[in-house]
Amino acid sequence: MVGNTFFGDFDLASAAIWMFWIFFAGLVYYLQTENQREGYPLKDEHGDPAASESLLPLPKPKTFKLRDGRGVLTVPSAAYEAAKTRTDLPLAETGHGGGGPLVPTGDPMVDGVGPAAWAPRRDAPELDAEGHPKIRPMATLEGFHVSAGRDPRGLPVVGGDGEVIGRITDMWVDVPEQMVRFMAVDLNPEGSGKTRLIPMNLAKIGTDRVTVRSLHAHNWDGVPQIKADDQVTLLEEEKIMAYFAGGTLYATDH
Repeated sequence: MVGNTFFGDFDLASAAIWMFWIFFAGLVYYLQTENQREGYPLKDEHGDPAASESLLPLPKPKTFKLRDGRGVLTVPSAAYEAAKTRTDLPLAETGHGGGGPLVPTGDPMVDGVGPAAWAPRRDAPELDAEGHPKIRPMATLEGFHVSAGRDPRGLPVVGGDGEVIGRITDMWVDVPEQMVRFMAVDLNPEGSGKTRLIPMNLAKIGTDRVTVRSLHAHNWDGVPQIKADDQVTLLEEEKIMAYFAGGTLYATDH
């Protein structure tokens, strides 16, 4: 028999279990190193090489082809790390040890720090499965209408100081999700085309007004603008959301 003449006294069951454990250990090593491909800083707050947060080393750089002809991305990469890291932040350390709180030294609403912080995401719109921008104005979409709740279009916008700063002119919809992400407001009630986007989750739609408590009247001119009339980029989304969120702490009456 094969078991007697070829393997002799070799224990096939023991070999199988050991092969499983070796495979499992290799799988854990692979998954843990791949997990460190993004999200782990290569440099600390002072620009020095960051200490590894894992017992395992970083994976070797791997190049990915991005969809829709948007080039390639190599990670981990010092160049990629530098491109997505803001180094000109007006912040001061509150302690001598790394990882301590930082306090703004300028205008945090303009500088984009603290609650108003934003990350340098790709300055291109997020695309759906067919390669079209996901978030678009409802005025440009056929077949979209408000089927539930209040339609805010035409309502005045009131800030945290009670001042009317404009009127809602349109809603921007995440087309695949069929969800409103932003509302467009004309800062001149008479209609001047001076438009800004309001994050939907930082506004309250009432029966006769839309209230945005995080900004006061003098803050609205500083809301980051978008380059195109029919699409918003990931970077523009990031800055708009950060500005409104920062207003919850930094906005004042004067």
